[in-house]
Amino acid sequence: MRRFAALYQALDASTATGDKVAALVAYYRAAPPADAAWATYFLAGGKPRQLVPTALLRQAACRRAGIDDWLFEACYQAVGDLAETIAQVLPDAGTPGDLGLAAWMTERLLPLRGQPRAQQLAAIEAAWSELDAGGRFVLVKLIGGGWRVGVSRLLVQRALAQHLGLEAQLVAQRLVGWTDAATPPGPARWAALTAPADSAAAAPGQPYPFFLAHALPAGPEALGPRADWIVEWKYDGVRAQVVRRQGQTWIWSRGEELVTERFPDVVAQAAAWPEGTVIDGELLVWHAGAAAPAPFNLLQRRIARKTLGRKLLAEAPVRLLAYDLLEADGADLRSQPQHLRRARLQALAAGLGAAALPVSPTLDDPGWPALAARRAQSRARGVEGLMLKHRDSRYGIGRTKAEGTWWKWKVEPFSVDAVLVYAQAGHGRRAGLYTDYTFAVWSRPPADAAEAQAVVAAIARREPALPGALQLLPFAKAYSGLDDDEFRAVDRVIRASTLEKFGPVRSVRPSLVFEIGFEGIDRSPRHKSGIAVRFPRMLRIRHDKPLHEADTLDALRALIRDG
Repeated sequence: MRRFAALYQALDASTATGDKVAALVAYYRAAPPADAAWATYFLAGGKPRQLVPTALLRQAACRRAGIDDWLFEACYQAVGDLAETIAQVLPDAGTPGDLGLAAWMTERLLPLRGQPRAQQLAAIEAAWSELDAGGRFVLVKLIGGGWRVGVSRLLVQRALAQHLGLEAQLVAQRLVGWTDAATPPGPARWAALTAPADSAAAAPGQPYPFFLAHALPAGPEALGPRADWIVEWKYDGVRAQVVRRQGQTWIWSRGEELVTERFPDVVAQAAAWPEGTVIDGELLVWHAGAAAPAPFNLLQRRIARKTLGRKLLAEAPVRLLAYDLLEADGADLRSQPQHLRRARLQALAAGLGAAALPVSPTLDDPGWPALAARRAQSRARGVEGLMLKHRDSRYGIGRTKAEGTWWKWKVEPFSVDAVLVYAQAGHGRRAGLYTDYTFAVWSRPPADAAEAQAVVAAIARREPALPGALQLLPFAKAYSGLDDDEFRAVDRVIRASTLEKFGPVRSVRPSLVFEIGFEGIDRSPRHKSGIAVRFPRMLRIRHDKPLHEADTLDALRALIRDG
């Protein structure tokens, strides 16, 4: 753990890419395989599940440090990060132990989940006694599920490639699925990751790294002739690769989770494919005979359920809509131009039939103005906009332009004007600022500014809203969209207008209106507002809009597409 904590500190302290890569290479050279495997899991984006409640960590820290909870809370508010607060308030440890990261994870930390509270407390305090401040900081991050590190997956790939003497593209491919929580890292997986280039150690279900699109910054006219681009609809589903090899099927999400068991209907769809086929596409709920896919919330029901009964499978049938052929007859096609891969995909689909392999249709509108008009129909068709793929682009790795370009030309986001009601401190370089906000809309239109201010006054007096009375209903959280100066300005307002504190969260006197953008919206019985939005972000602060003119719950409901 000491070695991994030192690596974390080195990565956190540096902003230079070369220094970060050098620190990673040095770690890999010294770390045992089991430790290196776990380190790669966390560095490449693996998210540890919360092993014990945050309240228990606070209780253990107060008990170990001999301080009251109010003093710990004051320290927390000043520091802004739970792990750092705990690491600093704890007394100095004895002689630090030399237990490695893998042993800490498998022998000490993972067994904490589900243990009685008293045993968890004792184990946590014992662990802290073996670590210095840096080790305690990392330990709390791993236990509490708040792990973040200042390194990108690309840098991890570069460091591994340099350390192993392998091509970065090969390392990137082998890392796909590495952070899948269902398959813990270990020496066997590390051996497959680090095997020589000519080794056959790769698992048969191994997918390829996903090629990602860039958001089109303006109109497409600057891209050149329309004839150079293949244009498709951008569907609102789950991006996936389906791998068909050795008589088996594997389904990987773009988040690199193996989700095969969640989609038995897609496994049945792929059973007719030839051996050695890998297809990139979109998982969609699409009812037989329907002209468009069902809304995303129906697919979300499939994802959220632990068990898939016959009724749910019938109500939400999922199929893969293909838009790229990455492997055929066991041969990697990614270096071929997009138009050739597309032609081979269509030929394969023609031989198999639409039921086994439906393909995303291309749009033949002759010019950019015609495509702009087609894009305007997106929401009515249940899609997010258009995908523009250069005819000669190869299938690259990640969001790069080195192999060619894909652009996503999405429709403008939904937007409403909402009121800031709660705030929480950010992370990393924003740990000292309140940057994570909760927004609310009115339950109905206020009669005037006076009625809105009466609600604000009642909130300040901590009076609960009466049934049927005008109130502000929280519906979304957002933490992106403002620049640093705007965040600092809002932080000052939050500190000056705080009403209550709930741990790291502050309730604020409603005064600021923001325009909130989001990609999708659905009904949700799990939320008090009855609404759930996807990918919310702040578009701007509406200093020009008074509080009583913020939007209402009915305005949100009007944006929902049913069917």
